[in-house]
Amino acid sequence: MDYKNKKFFIYNGCDRGLCLRGCGRQDRQLNTYDWLADVPGNAQSTDLVEVQFKNTRKGYYHNVNNLDLRKGDIVAVEANPGHDIGVVTLTGKLVELQIKKANLKSADDIKRIYRIAKPVDMEKYREAKSREHATMIQSRQIAKNLNLQMKIGDVEYQGDGNKAIFYYIADERVDFRQLIKVLAETFHVRIEMKQIGARQEAGRIGGTGPCGRELCCATWMKNFVSVSTGAARYQEISLNPQKLAGMCAKLKCCLNYEVDNYIEASRRLPSREVVLETQDGEYYLFKSDILAGLVTYSSDKKVPANLETITAKRALDIIDMNRRGEKPMSLQSDGNIKEQSSHPADLLANESLTRFDKSKKKRRSKNRPARQASAKGRGKAQAEKGQQKPHGAEKQEKADKQ
Repeated sequence: MDYKNKKFFIYNGCDRGLCLRGCGRQDRQLNTYDWLADVPGNAQSTDLVEVQFKNTRKGYYHNVNNLDLRKGDIVAVEANPGHDIGVVTLTGKLVELQIKKANLKSADDIKRIYRIAKPVDMEKYREAKSREHATMIQSRQIAKNLNLQMKIGDVEYQGDGNKAIFYYIADERVDFRQLIKVLAETFHVRIEMKQIGARQEAGRIGGTGPCGRELCCATWMKNFVSVSTGAARYQEISLNPQKLAGMCAKLKCCLNYEVDNYIEASRRLPSREVVLETQDGEYYLFKSDILAGLVTYSSDKKVPANLETITAKRALDIIDMNRRGEKPMSLQSDGNIKEQSSHPADLLANESLTRFDKSKKKRRSKNRPARQASAKGRGKAQAEKGQQKPHGAEKQEKADKQ
């Protein structure tokens, strides 16, 4: 880490005395905190190591040479063909838990770590990475010339430059056999095509969400589940497509985080179809605060009128009374004063839409005429003072006449 510029570089090991052992590299997606890093013998408990490559791509490898690896070290790993360059992000027991999450059941899927990256390896790595952006732009033009309905979102070169992975998005199945031939002839590398979704693309690019925090898909989320508008309805969120959509233009994944709590809490509320009958009249459910357990009723079915907010328990009690043929005096419980809603139904009901069209007239201050009169008085006094002759000038004129 360069403390002067406060930047992380891939060729600097984060854990070599520059930061805590478990903190890792803070500029990488899907960063994993190694909370067992300081436990004695944790790294030697297993030879499995988690290695991260560009953006969110990770792999798991065997440390067959018993290298002294720590989080942040740059290593050369086995690839097909050649080798790849990545960063160690996790060692020890926690790697086994990550493998279980990734559903890697076969030991054949786990390759080997060759060595800690040498300066020669890093030179090849930087040279390969410098071609990625230009390759992506050119490959998009090639796909467009072939009339393929797909978008190439990212290109990742292997550490030795012998292979390139093209990540693309497509709504339907795409026959890209001709595209692979053209790309191989153009860039002279082995081509691998990998289809990703819109959420995965957002995770690879990264960014900040409307909440002000880093995107969930770029920090910790790996498995993407479908999100429906039903989650927003349960939470009584306004169905505004612009506010419900995330950076990937799909429904926000965070809509599913609290929907279970809302579903459970909504079961304790009265049904919207049930009408409460009191001696004052009938009341219809206008809105509800699910987590607070409060419901607001209106005396009119179509427009809000005489709004009263009561607890869900009180509403259920009134429903039970109505079923028995009883009607309470009012919605409020006995002995309580009837309280109207503190907020009007329409805050702008008495306001005109054209109230800002006319320019605002300046109010004349009551003291302004007095100030003007005093100013005129001061000006008149100064004029009279200027016309007065200086002391002794009148006697001098009489002496001159004689």
